[in-house]
Amino acid sequence: MKAAPAAQKRLLDLAELDSVVDRLAHRRRTLPELAEIDELSARVARLATQVIAAETEAGDLAREQTKAEADVDSVRVRAERDQKRLDSGQVSSPKDLASLQSEIASLHRRQGDLEEVVLEIMERRESADAQVAKLVAERDELAAARGVAEDRRDAAFTEIDKEAVEVKGRRTAVAADIPADLLALYDKLREQFGVGAAMLQGARCLGCRTSLSIAEINRIKAASHDEVVRCEECRRILVRTPESGL
Repeated sequence: MKAAPAAQKRLLDLAELDSVVDRLAHRRRTLPELAEIDELSARVARLATQVIAAETEAGDLAREQTKAEADVDSVRVRAERDQKRLDSGQVSSPKDLASLQSEIASLHRRQGDLEEVVLEIMERRESADAQVAKLVAERDELAAARGVAEDRRDAAFTEIDKEAVEVKGRRTAVAADIPADLLALYDKLREQFGVGAAMLQGARCLGCRTSLSIAEINRIKAASHDEVVRCEECRRILVRTPESGL
C-alpha cells in the first residue's frame, strides 16, 4: 500500500486522539463513584431485607399483643360479671357461693398472669419497633449517600462525555485527511491491537517498544517514502518522521 508521507504522519495525530478517547472511556468505566455506588447499593439491599424481617417480627408481636389484651379483657369481663352476681346477693347457697368466690379468685389470678404476658410482649414489641426504626434510619442514610455518589457520577459522566465529543470531532477532521484504504487498515489494526500506527524512532517501534533488526531497518530505508511499512513484530503501521533517523 502507498500513501503520501503527510497522510501517513496524520496517522500519528489520529492515534493520539484515539488514545485520548480510550483514556476517557477507561476513566468513565473506572470512576471511583461506580464502585462506591455498587457497595452502597449492596448495603442498602441487605438493610432492606433486614428491615422486612424486623417489620415482620414487630407486626407479629403487635398481633400477639392484641390477642393477649383481648384475653385479659375477656377474663376481666367474666370476673366483673361474677363479682356483680356475688355482690347482688342472688347466690344464697353456701356451696354455690363458695364456688363463685373460688371462680372469681381463679379469674383474678388468670387475669394477673395474662397481664404479665401482655407486659412481656409489650417490652419485646418496643425492642422490635426500636430495631425497625434503627434499621430504617441506617437504610435511608445509606440511600442518601448513594444518591450523592450518583450525582457525582453523573457530573463526571457529563464532563467526560463532553470532552469525548470534542475529541471525536477532532478525530473526524483528522481522519478526513487520510486516504480511505490507509484509514481502513489503521482502523483494522487498531481494533486488533488497540493502537493502529506508531512512530519509528531510531530503530525502535514505539508501538511495541521493540528494536528492529538491522535487516528490517535496511528494508525500511530502501522503501520509497510513500510506501506504507509495518512493524515486523507487532504488525502496526510504522510512520517515518525525522526522528526515525533514516
